[in-house]
Amino acid sequence: MDPKGQRVKLNDGHFIPVLGFGTAESKEVLKSEALEVTKFAIEVGFRHVDSAHLYQNEEQVGQAIRSKIADGTVKREDIFYTSKLWCTFLRPELVRPALEKSLKNLQLDYVDLYIIHFPLAMKPGEEFFPKDENGKLIVDSVDLCHTWEALEKCKDAGLTKSIGVSNFNHKQLEKILNKPGLKYKPVCNQVECHPYLNQSKLLDFCKSHDIVLVAYGALGSQRIKGWVNLNHPVLLEDPVLCAIAKKHKQTPALVVLRYQIQRGVVVLAKSYNKKRIKENIKVFDFELSLDDMKAIDGLNRNIRYYEFLIGVSHPEYPFSEEY
Repeated sequence: MDPKGQRVKLNDGHFIPVLGFGTAESKEVLKSEALEVTKFAIEVGFRHVDSAHLYQNEEQVGQAIRSKIADGTVKREDIFYTSKLWCTFLRPELVRPALEKSLKNLQLDYVDLYIIHFPLAMKPGEEFFPKDENGKLIVDSVDLCHTWEALEKCKDAGLTKSIGVSNFNHKQLEKILNKPGLKYKPVCNQVECHPYLNQSKLLDFCKSHDIVLVAYGALGSQRIKGWVNLNHPVLLEDPVLCAIAKKHKQTPALVVLRYQIQRGVVVLAKSYNKKRIKENIKVFDFELSLDDMKAIDGLNRNIRYYEFLIGVSHPEYPFSEEY
């Protein structure tokens, strides 16, 4: 089934495919692999590709998209591409140059969605994580409302079709929504979301403001050292999920992706394994019952795999709030 039909309308009139291909990877993975798997994902039917300046693979991901356009598999307008503004570029005057750098790496004229990666401003410069001599993160004080205004200008300039945020809690979202002279609302908030952290309060908040919740870490996590709390249980081994998967003759991964789509969440499936990439596109071939959905809702235990502890001392650290 072509997932192109499986799209949700954003509050600015554009459409986002409900299933996306996530390209974040640990540094051990070769960049050439990002090129291969992104091409493969587009070949099997993914039309939504998610990357970021931080992932340092936009050159390869852009190449993959362009090669699939060149060989006639897709047109540019068939692909929904998301990039993210990193924390060292949150000063308003750095926003557009950051997006232009991503576009140059991608060799694309525009991105479909540009989002603030984290609400944590850090000292501008070449370092992704600027630290002082004691290893403490060097923060920058930036009013995110001013960052947002710079994003609005990027949208007006046609460099991005839509703008949104990532890893914002509801108070940080409210700050932007209540900003005097707001021109465009965020179309989405991309956050970690899976059955162990189902974000139901944040989801309700976003829905009430016509903001789409986009789920990353939807399959639990690929145990990336330094990024992920490895003491947490492995989501896809959960007995409840395994039982539901068995009943539907599907994999636990497909069950958790399907769960998100049925609750109105746009979900990113991240895998560098071709067999799994091909499998994940089958999320449209079955449906979970109301009882299945209730059982999965019952698994919530507020387990966050990606705690982003390096930012915990930042005054804007988003995860201290309940949602």
